Amino acid sequence: MDSLITAAARALAAGDPLGALKRVALRDDAPGFALRGIAMAQLGDLVLAKALLRRAARAFGPKEAVARARCVVAEAEIALVSRDLGWPAKALDAARVTLEEHGDRVNAAHARYLEVRRLLLVGRIDEAERTLAKLDPAPFPAASRAAHELVVAGIALRRLRTRVARAALARAERAACHARIPALMAEVESAFLVLNTPAARLIARGQERVLLLEEVEALLASKAFVVDACRHVVRDQSRLVSLARRPVLFALARALGEAWPGDVPRDALVARAFGLKLADESHRARLRVELGRLRAVLRPLADVSATRRGFALTPRRAREVVVLARPVEEKHAGVLAFLADGESWSSSALALALGTSQRTVQRGLDSLAAAGKVQSLGRGRARRWMTPPVPGFTTTLLLPTPLPID
Repeated sequence: MDSLITAAARALAAGDPLGALKRVALRDDAPGFALRGIAMAQLGDLVLAKALLRRAARAFGPKEAVARARCVVAEAEIALVSRDLGWPAKALDAARVTLEEHGDRVNAAHARYLEVRRLLLVGRIDEAERTLAKLDPAPFPAASRAAHELVVAGIALRRLRTRVARAALARAERAACHARIPALMAEVESAFLVLNTPAARLIARGQERVLLLEEVEALLASKAFVVDACRHVVRDQSRLVSLARRPVLFALARALGEAWPGDVPRDALVARAFGLKLADESHRARLRVELGRLRAVLRPLADVSATRRGFALTPRRAREVVVLARPVEEKHAGVLAFLADGESWSSSALALALGTSQRTVQRGLDSLAAAGKVQSLGRGRARRWMTPPVPGFTTTLLLPTPLPID
């Protein structure tokens, strides 16, 4: 490899894309195309970067398998940044195997990190954790160690392990400062903001206040009976009942939790559960049926009893009932949570990440666009959606994660 290519590669590794382009901007060979592609990706021109990397992969000869594999890894990173979650994961895995077989441990590890970050985006946290456990960051350069710790912090945040996340981010900050890459240091700083901004609202005894993630973690570990409107579950210290697929029952549970230790009038429960302002006898009959179902579901945790004017919730073991609500109440909060990362998303990628249909996501995007909360770029299959982050709030509790179900 000639000196210009070597110097350009070192500039890219140090986060200096302009310095790399000064050396390879006029090169029309395969290494030049590859380095220009990576430089354009660092500068934000992802479309040109992808085209240059594909051109480089075609230009490398059959004996240059490692170089082609590196191009595939770089293209996979561009796909991840542009939220193309449908990009073929098998191609990345094949590239990683090639790099490992030829002794390129650093780039092979980078491919692993890309795989973990994609799994984390779509909520497959257990699989992401198992994949990450195969990597030991100790022998890698500082930039790779920072990337490793950012992924560790991301998994810990999804699991609400704030101490683990804070420790991982502190290690990432030290590694990023050692690497002296401004973009990496900015990414670590942005991750720290999640720990220091309100994550939820606590509603108890008619009052509410905002909570940080550390306070949310402490609340869920306490002896309180929690109606969790972020995950749509009801829990105490020992048990958890998911109502994510039973919205009427959860609406009733939340109404009863917000009113505790008092009761809720029957007409108010009809309004919360069925969205009706006026209730007749048929609605009250349906309410009794749904409350019977809620009573059966919550029997290990609490009792739902009738009062003179309505119904009340009585926990079996806990002495306090609280409601944990989202920081911003929004019908399409899940869509906004993903868009709040500042990247541009396609509706198909959002559907994959949210585990729902593309048509459902598109309806939500249209509604948010009409309200001026999101904006679209491009047309047809190239259309992307984005929005600036919601100021002052973290979206960790809005993102998908698997929950233990009793």
